[in-house]
Amino acid sequence: MHASFFFAHAMSVIAPARPPVRKIVEVVGSSPTSWEEAARTAVESAAHGMRDLRVAEIAKLDMMVEGGKVVAYRARVSISFREEG
Repeated sequence: MHASFFFAHAMSVIAPARPPVRKIVEVVGSSPTSWEEAARTAVESAAHGMRDLRVAEIAKLDMMVEGGKVVAYRARVSISFREEG
């Protein structure tokens, strides 16, 4: 009984951990073949400069058109990552 009281008391004095702060940025990837590849390009490019990427959300899809033909697929992607500091 004494041990359970000590455990409960010890747990009550430990400060809860602060949740990590996450930042959200938008990046645009492009591909000559598909929106999926454009989105993958955006995420993989962002991964080189950001730490601990967690969530990527497609914000917008569009195409570049020249002479009546699709020349590129573009994906605007919102990406969350951990803020340092």
